[in-house]
Amino acid sequence: MNKFDAIIFDWAGTTVDYGSFAPVQAFIKAFEEFSITPTIEEVRAPMGMLKIDHIRTMLSMDRIKNLWTQIHGTPWTEDDVKEVYEHSETAILEILPDFASPKPHVPETIEKLRSLGLQIGSTTGYTEQMMKIVAPRAAEQGYAPDFWFSPDDVGGIGRPYPYMIFRNMESMHLMDVRRIIKVGDTVADIKEGKNAGMLSVGVLEGSSVLGLTESEYNALSPADRSAHLTQAAQTYKTAGADHIIQDIRGLLDLL
Repeated sequence: MNKFDAIIFDWAGTTVDYGSFAPVQAFIKAFEEFSITPTIEEVRAPMGMLKIDHIRTMLSMDRIKNLWTQIHGTPWTEDDVKEVYEHSETAILEILPDFASPKPHVPETIEKLRSLGLQIGSTTGYTEQMMKIVAPRAAEQGYAPDFWFSPDDVGGIGRPYPYMIFRNMESMHLMDVRRIIKVGDTVADIKEGKNAGMLSVGVLEGSSVLGLTESEYNALSPADRSAHLTQAAQTYKTAGADHIIQDIRGLLDLL
């Protein structure tokens, strides 16, 4: 008998959009509208959060905060958060259709998980409007969870709060968090799962934490690849991950 009833996946970087590049490009573009070019590290650190919280976190980073005051003459305000956010929304909606392809091994692994009697849920940092663009495109390419919920479904209170997970559970008619696994590719994902009281799993290849395109990853020497993977695994461990898997197929071994 199965020890688990369901698996709840994150979206970008976990099941689709190898390396989670759509949000990265959108955030960089948005900040550049305000004469600040964030580094990839600055953009990726809050990844997985509700998008407006992500902007707020980036604006609170020392380098960006000081640059903002220097360039704009005053410290940033909540109005600035909203403005940067609106620019990022516009940017991401334009590019999202190109970032909906399932990652390697996703469609066939999901099929195997379903054949074991597991329900498939999803949570995301994307808004409902964004999901309405990417979800149908991912479905056309072979990946469609049974349920997905965005921060819009839980009053805008996204990760690391566990409410999107609970909405999945409600739809699945499940009551025991110990019988559900949360899988993601960011610190916010791991914390979301832990805050829900469930096993949290970090996926390495194609993750936001790794932050590489598929061709960049494949081009790494064995030593470099090992170093990147070790560093990413450490990030997950520090966040409280119970398990770390190379790619989605690792779930089949876990089960």
